[in-house]
Amino acid sequence: MKHLMTALLLGLLLTACGNATEAGKEQAANTETTEATETKPEAKTVSQRAEGIAVGEQAPDFELKNVDGKTYSLAGIKDANGLAPKGYVVIFTCNTCPFAVASEQRIIDLHNKYAPQGYPVVAIQPNDPAIQPGDSFEAMQERAEEMDYPFVYLFDEGQEVYPVYGATKTPEVFLLDADRYVKYHGAIDDSVRDPEGVEEKYLENAINALMKNETPHPPVTKAVGCGIKA
Repeated sequence: MKHLMTALLLGLLLTACGNATEAGKEQAANTETTEATETKPEAKTVSQRAEGIAVGEQAPDFELKNVDGKTYSLAGIKDANGLAPKGYVVIFTCNTCPFAVASEQRIIDLHNKYAPQGYPVVAIQPNDPAIQPGDSFEAMQERAEEMDYPFVYLFDEGQEVYPVYGATKTPEVFLLDADRYVKYHGAIDDSVRDPEGVEEKYLENAINALMKNETPHPPVTKAVGCGIKA
């Protein structure tokens, strides 16, 4: 009988320990789940993503504020003769990027050369001034006046245009035909920092090809510049 009582008591003790162990495991699991839930970072919503338009695709029109305070769309822009353009030289650029500053006179010269032939420059400033104060609308106005820009200098204030085009750099070019189809995308030339070192004028060659009803070659080059601040 004594041995029987001892066995029963030992069995009860083992059962109690097993239950306590299972309860401990369950409590630990619940604790881990709670901690994981509490420490898991919230997912960030990406409101803009640069999808981009490829050569041969039609670029969207837009309405953006110019440094003169007026709103412009591609449909409302005229060439130097006051006529509907044969194409558009859309250039994403800014005040502050060294690459853009080094290209500034080239952009002015391009407009002065090709706007009378039907291909005006349409400059767009895509940077967020909260990140890059030197690219505020007021700073854009000052720079346009200082350099006497002969072209529109538009502010992508809501940063809605550059992601749709797929621009990532300043400067970056999209050459469009009269119907807004992209015919060339990339760099102005092969020496963005040094105008004296230019050997191949990609953009000029592309415009000249369009004027002859030819396909630009190359149709795409790598844009070299500063990343757009967003």
